[in-house]
Order: sequence, then structure tokens, then C-alpha cells
Amino acid sequence: MKLTNYKRLWGVLTIGAIALICQFILHEQQWAAWLVTILGALIALLMFVDMIKTLRSGKFGVDLLAITAVIATLAVGEYWAALIVLLMLTGGDALEDFAANRANSELQSLLANSPQNAHLVTDDTVTAIPIDQVQVGQHLLVKPGEVIPVDGTVLTGTTTVDESSLTGESRPVDKHPDDPVMSGAINGSTAIQIQADQTAANSQYQNIVRLVRQAENQPAHFVRMADRYAVPFTLGAYLIAGVAWWLSGDPVRVAEVLVVASPCPLILAAPIALVSGMSRSSRNGIIVKTGTTLEKLAKVRSFAFDKTGTITQGHLVVDQLLPEPGTTASRLLELAASAEQQSNHVLARSLVAANPTTLLTANHVVEATAAGVQATIDGQTVRAGKASYVTDQPITKVDQTAVYVAVNGDYVGCVTFTDRVRPEAAETMAALHDLKIDHLIMISGDRQPIAEQIAQEVGIDRIHADCLPTDKINVLKQLPADLTPVAMVGDGVNDAPSLAVADVGIAMGAHGATAASESADAVVLKDDLTRVSTAVKISRDTMRVARQAVLIGIAICTGLMLIASFGIIPAIIGALFQEAVDTITILYALRARTDR
Repeated sequence: MKLTNYKRLWGVLTIGAIALICQFILHEQQWAAWLVTILGALIALLMFVDMIKTLRSGKFGVDLLAITAVIATLAVGEYWAALIVLLMLTGGDALEDFAANRANSELQSLLANSPQNAHLVTDDTVTAIPIDQVQVGQHLLVKPGEVIPVDGTVLTGTTTVDESSLTGESRPVDKHPDDPVMSGAINGSTAIQIQADQTAANSQYQNIVRLVRQAENQPAHFVRMADRYAVPFTLGAYLIAGVAWWLSGDPVRVAEVLVVASPCPLILAAPIALVSGMSRSSRNGIIVKTGTTLEKLAKVRSFAFDKTGTITQGHLVVDQLLPEPGTTASRLLELAASAEQQSNHVLARSLVAANPTTLLTANHVVEATAAGVQATIDGQTVRAGKASYVTDQPITKVDQTAVYVAVNGDYVGCVTFTDRVRPEAAETMAALHDLKIDHLIMISGDRQPIAEQIAQEVGIDRIHADCLPTDKINVLKQLPADLTPVAMVGDGVNDAPSLAVADVGIAMGAHGATAASESADAVVLKDDLTRVSTAVKISRDTMRVARQAVLIGIAICTGLMLIASFGIIPAIIGALFQEAVDTITILYALRARTDR
């Protein structure tokens, strides 16, 4: 389509140049008239075909007014005015493509940085291999200035990476051994070795690239807002043109009115503003897949949130130390962390991270799957894990996730864990309330008491606990009409169905599941919940700019039509005025690309 628009523009320019030569150099006015008339008829026919396709899709476009303007100017012999109208229409379409590409540059930069190769380290040799051949567990060398090929963990070396294309955060990030790195980040000035944690297809960067390509392959219904203005604008133009002809008896008045009534402000302003808004969103760490998503997000009345990984941080940390008499809290944590230090279990990593002292040496370590770990520490048998695994003594269990600890079969206490609330969660809910979104829901698979505690802490209005994925869908579907459209925010595989069902699905994609990201309408790339309220602000601002650009164009065109109805504006001058109107509306629509 883009190539076709440029071809049409060059065709009009070529015929226009030939017509100018014919009339003003060869003094063959008739040749010039025929050239422009034939070209105008051809372009009008192509536009008519496009209009039929638009009507068949169930939408009313503004092509009819454009076709009428071309035919009217040709019918009354104003072929130079017709040429300017054609130049305006084809140039407007080409300018739309240029502006869309310019506004979409942040998304395109993701594709430009896509890594193609990786450096595989085998013993003392380094071999370049295609990125698709990288396997989990392999060691890779990332040279200075290179794009990190897959998600991994730093093995050796300390460096600073640029993650701006992934997260929108321009500040460099320091990376040390054992730190995770994301594919698509740009390595700094020091070579590092990493261990591949994901294949290329499952890595963060390739997931983002898929989202960008999906956004490109699913063009938004950009004219949806403009169509609401198209019918009254078209009818108003025909009415003014008809009355001017009836009162003056001069059919030229029809051409003079319709020339300045060209619908380019409607055709261009809305799509350019929406694409600009999508670009602004990506610059703020949010990929919005279509312009339609921006339109819906601007109208959202309710927000639903998953709990784990969305309102909370999604990983368990040590909460309380509950030692038995005769054991100190620090000794309890030291024993539990030392026993679990060789385990890969998520609770083991949390215990080791929470222990402030040097770990004790653990020998004869045996891990029982889904039960716990046994180790010999200071000559004593230490068990850490489930209550039934560590001791036969009767134990009062706590009502949350815990690791119980016993020494030589004697129970010495337990360590409890909690999924901490995101520090920015309360700020996000307050920001949404400030945006007049007063219905905030938490839909969680967790138990009611935990859900209530977190909801109260962050400012959630309603709670639905103990929900399976099907329950989440039912909650969204049963919302009353006055609380829709509804946006759903989640991050896990179990959130994917509800993200697809919601009017707007927003995935926390920094560490979330691919299924959630692909089923969502928008993806937050940075692990920051405040980007949700930012997305709402951007969408509302984008729609405000789009609406204002359209109304400015309509207002100016209506004023010009009324003036032209009195025969004050010749058709060729009216066509030039219309070019100025197009420029004004396009420049105004591009304001949606700027952060305010």
C-alpha cells in the first residue's frame, strides 16, 4: 500500500510537469487539459474502488467527498484545480506513510538491533554460531558493544549494559557474576561470559520482536474516530455546495466549495495521531499493538489486576523467623540457609539471600523432592522443609508458606515467606483513581484473607479470591455495562485467557510469560506497574490530540466552504488553501508523539 501511494504521487507529479510544459512552453492548452482529465478520471476510479471496499467492511469512509471534488473540478473545466486536488490527495497519503514511519521509529529500532549470531565457548575455543542454534546451558562470549543474544546469567566479567531498547530506561545497568541479563541489551566496554538460560526463540528480545511484528501485521482501524465525523461533514459539504449552486445558478460554485471541503484532515489527522501515540508509548516502555487499543484504553472505566507478579513482586522472600525456646532467630536462619545452600528450590534461594552471616559447611546433603533437605552441619543432622519431613513431633503449623527446621529430630522453629507488594503498587492505584477510574478489582487465585490484606494495602476497591482462570473470565464478563470497558493486567500463563477476554489486556512482560504477552493488547516492557497508569494518560492525551486535529481541520474547511459559496475563492486558490489545512492538521496530530 505504501509503495502504491508513492507511485500515485509520482504519477501526479509527472503528469503535472508534462501538462505545465504543454500549456506554458508548447502552448497546447488542450493537451494539458486532456492529460489532467485522463489522470483525474483514473485516480477517481481507483479511489472509487477503495471506497467500495470500505463500505463493504461496514464502515463509512470519506472517500466519496474526495471523489466528488475531483469530478466536480474536471466537469467545470478547472483542470489545474483538479491537478492540485489530486496532488493533495496522493501527497497526503504518501505523507501519512512518511509520518507513520517516522512516528513508529522506536518500534522499528527493536527490529534493527535483533541479534543474529552468538559466540559459543567450548573449552578454550570460541565459535560463531547462528543464534537459533544456542541451547540452554551453553556458555557464550559477549564481546564489547555486542547485543546480548539470549537471556542468560553472567558467569565471568563485570560490565555495564544498555537496556533502553527493552525497558525504556536510559540509565546504564551494572552487571556482575550471577546477575541475569536480557537478550537485546547492548554490552558495554568489557567482554563477559554468560550461561544461556533460554533459547533464542524463548528469550525476552525475540518475544518483543514478535510483538512488534504482530503490531505491524495487525493494522489498527485508524479511521474509526474520524468516521464518526465523516457523515455530518460530507453531508454538510454537499448541502453548502448545493445551496450555493441553487442561489447563484453557477455550477462552478459546486467545484469551488468541494475543493476546499477535501477530507484530508479526516483521512490523515486521526491515524497520524494514533501512530504517534503508539510511538510515544513504546518510548515509555509500553508496546501498544494497535491504535484501536489506544482508543479503548482512553475510555476504560474499570481495571482488573492479577495479584502474584502483578501487584506483588512475584517471588517469595523471608517474612518472619519463629524460633522455638532455646534457639535464636539468627541461629534458626543460619541453620535453614546452610542446609538449603546447594538446593535450586526458590525458597532455598530466598533463605540464602536473607542470611547475613557466612554459611556453615554442609556435608552429606540429600534432597527429597517436594519434601525438603537433610544435611550434616557441625556434626548434627539438620532437616529443613515440610513439617512432616523434618520431625515426627507434633507441630503447630503456620498459615502461610514456611520452611520448618529440626536438629537431630528436634523441632527448632520455622521460617515464613511472603510475596511482597510492589513498592509502586499503591502509587499506581492512586494514579488510576486520580484519572477517575474508580473501580479497581483484584482477581486472584490466592486465599481471601491474603487477598484482602494486599488489596487494603494498595487501595484496591473490590476483591475476587480463590479464582481459577475460568473464574477470572467470568468476573470480567459479568461486569455491568456502566463499568465497561474493562482493562485486565496480568503476567502469568494463567492470565492469558482473561487478558484476551478483557476489552484491553495489559501484560507485565518484563519477566512474564510469553503466552500472556501474546494474548494481550499491550505489553509493559519494564518491571514497573506505574507504566499502566502512564499508558492510560498517553492514550487519553493521544485521543484528545487526534480529536482536536480533526475538529480544527473541519472548522477551517467549513469556514472556507462558506466563503467559497459566495464565489470569493477561485477553485485553484481553494485547492492551495486546502494544502495549508492539511499541513496544519498533520503537524498538530504529530503533537501526540511528544511527552508532556
